[in-house]
Amino acid sequence: MSDATKPLFWRDPRLPHVELRKVEDGRKVCYAPHSHTCWSLGAITAGESTFCYRSNRYHVTAGTLVMMNPEWMHACSAIDDQPWAYLMLYVDIGWLTQLRYQAGLLAEPRWQDIATAVLGEPRWYEGYCQMAACLLDPSRDLLAKQTGVVEYLGALMHKLAGQPAQPLPEAPVMLRELTAYLDANAAQDISLDELCERSGYSPGHLIRAFKQHFGFTPHACLVNRRIQLGQRELKGGTPIAEAALNAGFSDQPHFQRTFKRLVAATPKQYRQPSHEQ
Repeated sequence: MSDATKPLFWRDPRLPHVELRKVEDGRKVCYAPHSHTCWSLGAITAGESTFCYRSNRYHVTAGTLVMMNPEWMHACSAIDDQPWAYLMLYVDIGWLTQLRYQAGLLAEPRWQDIATAVLGEPRWYEGYCQMAACLLDPSRDLLAKQTGVVEYLGALMHKLAGQPAQPLPEAPVMLRELTAYLDANAAQDISLDELCERSGYSPGHLIRAFKQHFGFTPHACLVNRRIQLGQRELKGGTPIAEAALNAGFSDQPHFQRTFKRLVAATPKQYRQPSHEQ
């Protein structure tokens, strides 16, 4: 893989609430449908791509920002093998909730989904790129990076305020209990029979209900959770083979294939950020 096609991950333990990813050649980057536990904010820096977000599809081009709420299914891919590049900022929702609450944008310190999915105004794109450049610059000090993140995201939250998102239809209590069970036992071997026994649903009904409310089958939901668990392990410095087992994968090759499919990077690339200060 050439340097241009390798994803770059920036992390700094002094700013644990943000993580930045940079891809200069996204032609080989094609995500399977997935979700994150954080809020994500991306900038298309070159070319064009297709952004799938819940049931919507967007044609996004250079100069466009894209936003993803936590747990909302999405995917992104190149168009006819045309070049495209992007930056993606992953923001901890607890930290961002406090930022919004302290700015008077939330009535209580509880996460509220953001309605906007795509933003094409040059001001916000240019500000994003300036913030990202500051984070990636090893010569910039901690205070500059913290200030850049708070100023930009604070201003953007004001821009997006007053546009409450159309919430996901609330799932039945039993489905919410099943997702909590999957979260708590993601590393375990869980069968469809077990989920049906817990819920009282038939296999077909359970799969249809999951897809209707969450955008995933129970299996895809479990795999997504396992990759999220693997990401936490890798960020903590856990060796790849150990992270694979801790995340519920039977072997490292299976973990690596699945990780690459959902994260569009290898576990090694993700574990060793290129610009960790």
